[in-house]
Amino acid sequence: MKDTAVRTMFETIAPSYDFQNSFLSLRRDVYWRRALAESLVLTRGDTVLDVAVGTAETALAIGERHPGVRVVGVDFSPAMLAVGRKKIAGRRSGTNIRLTAGDGRWLPIRSGSVAAVTISFGIRNINERSVALAEFHRVLQPGGRLLVMEFSYPDQPLLYRLYRFYFDHILPPVGNLLSRTDYAYSYLAESVEDFPRDANFVAEIAAAGFTDVSVKKLTFGISKIFAGRKKQGVAI
Repeated sequence: MKDTAVRTMFETIAPSYDFQNSFLSLRRDVYWRRALAESLVLTRGDTVLDVAVGTAETALAIGERHPGVRVVGVDFSPAMLAVGRKKIAGRRSGTNIRLTAGDGRWLPIRSGSVAAVTISFGIRNINERSVALAEFHRVLQPGGRLLVMEFSYPDQPLLYRLYRFYFDHILPPVGNLLSRTDYAYSYLAESVEDFPRDANFVAEIAAAGFTDVSVKKLTFGISKIFAGRKKQGVAI
């Protein structure tokens, strides 16, 4: 899907986005974001960049887990950012969170300025993934970590078949009904299917200059966290 179409889609579903995700994942999305936040090893005063921050759910999870850390969230959807700003204004963990408009391929962030880059369920929506991964590498401090959380499929054959039936035949019509669109959750299913399998995406991350690339499975592999590190001593 082209950038303008993806942006329009998120502008449309922003008001009900959090409810839809929670309902359709049986609140597993909350656990997944917390798991990502807990995977970060940070020091008080560090800055984390959350790309495709959306309604700030991951940013808030990071703020709750690491209260002494500054979180900068970037997203290209004004409507999603508006929902996120309202949310962080009413939360104690939102004190050190700042949201700004931007594109993951051209980040408004200084080179070598952040301790970690996170992106939750957003890398599928970025055309030119290699450009975005190179940008993530650019803004990281030497030794900084990248965490990419994305949907996937269970490895166990029976669970795979059951999940694929839900994901392909139940989630799209129910999600489209809840979001009052005829395409948002059909696009979700299609984009997950089109996303590279683990080994290929690991290779893409490594090709962007990251080392120690790993994959962590959540909920039988329905969600996965891909992690990489910028080498120490790399020129900024």
